Parts: sequence; C-alpha cells; structure tokens
Amino acid sequence: MHLNKVSLEARHISLSYGSTEVLKDVNIRIEPGEFFALLGPSGSGKSTLLRLIAGFNQHQRGELLIDGKDITGTPPHLRNVGMVFQNYALWPHMTVWDNVAFGLVERKEPKESLRRKVAAALELVGLQDYAQRRPSQLSGGQQQRVALARTVVIEPKLLLLDEPLSNLDKNLRVQMREELKNLQRTLGLTTIFVTHDQEEAMTTADRMAVLDKGVLQQVGTAAALFDFPANRFVASFVGTANLVQGRVTRVNGETLHFQADGLGEMVLPRNQESPGAGPASLSFRPHTVHIRVRDEHGDASRIWLDGRVESSEFLGETSRYRVRVGEALIVANQAHYSGLSLFPPGAEVRLGIEPTQARFLTH
Repeated sequence: MHLNKVSLEARHISLSYGSTEVLKDVNIRIEPGEFFALLGPSGSGKSTLLRLIAGFNQHQRGELLIDGKDITGTPPHLRNVGMVFQNYALWPHMTVWDNVAFGLVERKEPKESLRRKVAAALELVGLQDYAQRRPSQLSGGQQQRVALARTVVIEPKLLLLDEPLSNLDKNLRVQMREELKNLQRTLGLTTIFVTHDQEEAMTTADRMAVLDKGVLQQVGTAAALFDFPANRFVASFVGTANLVQGRVTRVNGETLHFQADGLGEMVLPRNQESPGAGPASLSFRPHTVHIRVRDEHGDASRIWLDGRVESSEFLGETSRYRVRVGEALIVANQAHYSGLSLFPPGAEVRLGIEPTQARFLTH
C-alpha cells in the first residue's frame, strides 16, 4: 500500500463563531508526504483548523487547496480525507475486520479487492491475528491501530489525526509515536496531526505550526522553533525558556548593551538577528545556563550572575533549579550524575549565561 502524496495549502483562512474569531488569517503550506503538526494550547484553533480541512466546519474567508485545487465548498465525504478521532470511534459490536472494512463497504468496494485491502491494512499495523476480536478485547494501543487501519484502508489523500496519543499512558505514547512515524514513512501519506504536547510534536513532525488564539505564530522544524523562536509565546511554549524583559540601550560595533529588568546591564555580542535600541526580551534555555558555587570562577565567555537557590527539582537526567537573581527568577538545568548532590534551597550560587545561546525577542 503506497498512497498518493498531495500538498495542502491554507491561504488567508479566517473563521468566526458569531463575534468570536477562532482562526485569523492563517497561511500554511504543507508539502506532499510531510508529517506536519498543529501545536498550541487549548482554544488556540488547532482542532478547528483540522476539522476545517476534513470539511466538518467552514471558513468564512480564504481558500483551502489540496494539490492546488480549492476544496472550500466540497462536502466531507467527497474530499477523500481520512480522520482518526481522539476517542478512536470504533464500532463496539463489530469485529476488528469489520471495523476496518467499514469504509470500503460503504464505498461498495468489490469483495476480492476489499479482502485484499483490509488484510494489507491489518498487516501494516501488525493486527492480522486480531481480525476476529472486538474492540473491547483490545488494549488502548491496539484500538489506536485499528482506528489507523480503518482510516488508511480507504486510501485517503490526507491523513488527519486529532490528539492521537492523548488517551494512552506515557510509555505507550512513546512507543506509538515511533509506530506512527514509521507508518507514515511507509505510506508516504501527507499527515497532519493536532497536539498540545510539545514533546509529541517535536519527536514526530517534520515541521510544525504553532497557533495561539487563532493566530499562526511560527512554522518550521522543531529545532528551528526551539533555537530561533519568533516571539515570546513560541519561546515559552516550545520547550522551557527564561525570558528576561528589558531594553537595548546601546548598539556599537560587535556588542550591544541590554538593561535587564531587575538584573542590571548585560553586554552581549551582536549578530544579524540582534535588535536595535528599544524594548526587548532576552530568551535563553535552562540547559544552556551553568550553575556553580558562588566562589568558583567561571570562564570569561559567559555572563555570570550571582543568585540564591529558591527551589530544586530532581528530574532524573537533570536537576532543575529556580534561582533568584536580583528581582528575576532564572531556571537552570544541570546534568545529573550519580554522587552529585543537589544545591539546597538558600545556597549562594553563580549562573553563567552562554551569550551565543541567548536570543533577543521584540514581541
């Protein structure tokens, strides 16, 4: 089973319910065969956009194109788009085989072809031995696979997944993430999935779009969004970020001077992304911050700040500290090795910020 690869493009899509704008001028292009995530908090518009692609709701402005053809007025059953819902929506009274065959029966698929396609879909998800079971006799992960098989068996142009892993426990989620990725690679099917879980998006998607309050914030690979967030929202939603407000007071040659609220002046190297004078936020990730005892000298390439540990969390691979520096609270992660004891609350420490890993955000 190898399916068609199609592109999807949203051009200036806007949708309102009454006076509430749910999607505001959204522009995205998803490439043929791409595994694409729509990421955002509850109420960001990501599920609305997915349902709009499926045809379950209708935008008031803009165009929605599959392979360059506007499908705005096309009803759901004529779009040939497959959707897997969060709760799987399997028929409890039907066997796995009949659940998977359902869409083909509806389409009056000839018997021989139907048998061949259902068998291929079950084999694809590793459930060929479970064909005669009922959904209630399956685990959550197996039900998820049945829902996937039932969707891909109709050979859709697009596969849409709505929070596909949210009903599974953590270990199974990680396993199913791998399976989903492998299945998508095998099929080469353009796939769009909605999630509020940044880890899920970062580990599976080729690229992702971050939405907030119906507005598209940024599109790119996980690494691009993590390393070069477009704004404060993306910086804090994709991963964990320290955001220090302040203003750039002076820019000269190779350096700029940043007056950080509650922290005082920092002198940082200037690069092509550096802003001019004016209000800005400095963003840097906790794992790039060095933490050490107060009287230890650090290397001169870092910006060193003196602080006091307010709290610590042991996360296994890392220890996470919240450190009070002046009026600011800075989060620093330290890689954990056995025998390394935690800094206790109240400990006087120095934090080293790596300037090359810091980013200026102006909105």
